[in-house]
Parts: sequence; structure tokens; C-alpha cells
Amino acid sequence: MAIKISDECINCGACEPECPNNAIYEGGMEWHFSDGTSLSGTITPKSGGDFDADASQEPVDYDVYYIVTDKCTECKGFHDEPQCAAVCPVDCCIPDEDNVETEDELLSKKDFLHS
Repeated sequence: MAIKISDECINCGACEPECPNNAIYEGGMEWHFSDGTSLSGTITPKSGGDFDADASQEPVDYDVYYIVTDKCTECKGFHDEPQCAAVCPVDCCIPDEDNVETEDELLSKKDFLHS
């Protein structure tokens, strides 16, 4: 499953540079599918819909750092464990129970992001 950042986040930013998919953003910041990926042009993520990979997307959270579910692979294909959770000093990078994915699905998402 994807990882999410809980409201216990202290906005330290330790997680952001650790993400191999650039799926973590500071609260209130717009994001792009193309950030840190090889995506370009019109794309269709697993969640559906067509998006311009370079178009700005609305922030997922305005108060604390957040993880874009469509870009989170739990670091599968890069590391043995989610790096955001490994470096978080307050353990607020937790499994997102609303977005459960198998290892094969996460690896497929990694291939989609970095083709």
C-alpha cells in the first residue's frame, strides 16, 4: 500500500529528499507528475483520468508534508523499506489503509513512473 503522512508531522522535511519518486511535497505546495519521474505528455495514472504530466496539481494537504499516492511505490524497486518512514523522527509516515497495493502493483507503478 502507499504511505501517507499523518497529522503528527512536525514539518521537519527529512522525508522529502529521501523519496526516489519525488512523491513527497511540503504542505500547500503544488505538485507535478513529472517531478522526479520520466513522465511527460498526457498520462493516465492507476487512479484514472488523463493528466498533463507537467501541469500543476492541487496540494493534497495544506498544513503538513504530504505524499502523492499516484507516485508512491513504498520505495519498491529502489530500497528494502520506505525511506520516508526510515528517516521520520516522529514516525508519522504510515501505511495508507485507503490505498492498498500489492508488491507487483507497486513495481508496476515504479515502471510507469520511470520508464
